[in-house]
Amino acid sequence: MRLSARVDYALRAAAELAAASGGPVTAEQLARAQAIPGKFLENILTQLRRAGLVRSQRGPVGGYWLARSPSDISLADVIRAVDGPLANVRGERPEHVDYDGAARSLQQVWIALRASERSILESVTLEDVSTGRLPATVRTLAEDPDAWAS
Repeated sequence: MRLSARVDYALRAAAELAAASGGPVTAEQLARAQAIPGKFLENILTQLRRAGLVRSQRGPVGGYWLARSPSDISLADVIRAVDGPLANVRGERPEHVDYDGAARSLQQVWIALRASERSILESVTLEDVSTGRLPATVRTLAEDPDAWAS
């Protein structure tokens, strides 16, 4: 799986918003906290706002905050907001690709790959990330990535 800089920055900014317990957080504060280029972050925050994941307010006490509880926003939600579907092949959903001959079963591999990604990314929330309390399945895989393969 390849994560774009846009996705990486969006997840990091969203985790900062999840950790913020007070009022709005400015884009400048988010950019500084996670070393994200300011203009790039502004575009990402606009995408997250359009997706209904963050809200914003202008003015001297303005900034950004999550539109829902951090426990109700999965990593998959953030990724889809800024990068589209989790797994696609040449811009198509895996169910819509078709192969012939010896490559025919690749479609099943792409579908399984997407299901695997979703099982993790939809189960981890911004609250999990911001508090460091990741689900046991994720911790287990992170501690021994080869265990899944055996």
